[in-house]
Amino acid sequence: MTQTTNLNIRIDKELKEQAEVFFGELGLNMSSAFNIFVRQSLRQGKIPFEISIVADPFYCSANMAALRQSIREADEGKYVTKTLAELRADE
Repeated sequence: MTQTTNLNIRIDKELKEQAEVFFGELGLNMSSAFNIFVRQSLRQGKIPFEISIVADPFYCSANMAALRQSIREADEGKYVTKTLAELRADE
C-alpha cells in the first residue's frame, strides 16, 4: 500500500473556492486534482499545460471597451431584435 503524506500550500481564498467548485463538477476534490497535476507533470517531464505571459487577445482593451459600450446600450434599451430568417436575409 502506498504511504501518503500531507502537503500544505497557500492559495488565494477565492481562487480555492472557485477551484473546489470546478473540480467538484468533475467529481474530484482538491487533493485528487493536485495529485493528477503532479502525476501528469512527472509523466510528461514538464508542466502539463502551456504557461505564458501572453494574454488572451479576446480580452484586449479594445474588445473590453466595445463590450462595456454594448452593455451600456443594452441597459438603455438600444438594441435591435431580428429573427434568424431576417439575419439570413441581410446576408
